[in-house]
Amino acid sequence: MTAAWPSQPGIAGVDEAGRGPLAGPVVAAAVILPLEPLIQGLNDSKKLSSAQRDTLEAEIYQHAVAWGLGWASPAEIDAVNILQATFLAMRRALQGLKVAPAQVLVDGNRLPPQEGLGFIASWEAVVRGDSREAAIAAASILAKTARDRYMQGAEQRYPGYGFAVHKGYGTARHMSALRRLGVTPLHRRTFEPVKSMVLLLPSES
Repeated sequence: MTAAWPSQPGIAGVDEAGRGPLAGPVVAAAVILPLEPLIQGLNDSKKLSSAQRDTLEAEIYQHAVAWGLGWASPAEIDAVNILQATFLAMRRALQGLKVAPAQVLVDGNRLPPQEGLGFIASWEAVVRGDSREAAIAAASILAKTARDRYMQGAEQRYPGYGFAVHKGYGTARHMSALRRLGVTPLHRRTFEPVKSMVLLLPSES
């Protein structure tokens, strides 16, 4: 059952999409919603259909007081690990806000580093926040739709992998394509089984 909650102005909800896939970026969004109008049907993006997410995405962009998107590339994920890359994407999303929030609600049980963002706010990690807090739910939708759209475009750059369908997750189709076609620049080389496949590649030296 979807929900519709009021969200006080000045509360930024933050969530990410793409921590688990073998390929593609991790994307975070930060959203500040107004008290009015309410956006009906906000919920954890994973509980919504693609069509529902697209409809809500348009409403969020239309009604949000402010929003920001942040990205961390596969190379950054490999360099600093997925948790730190997620925090990096979250900070970039918050830096994209045109309104400084008084409070930041982050989905999950960990908070990104707070220094150097250019604003002072109270922070709270909210477990299952994308099902409990309107602003976090809105952020989960923007992060998911932005990342899905990026991976659909990746299908054109790297045909045959099925990125438009599995979005980089380790499905049977993706694994089959990896074995046939090899590793692309979109793949996270520190994630198994990509890591083992990279070790089998001929040395460049």
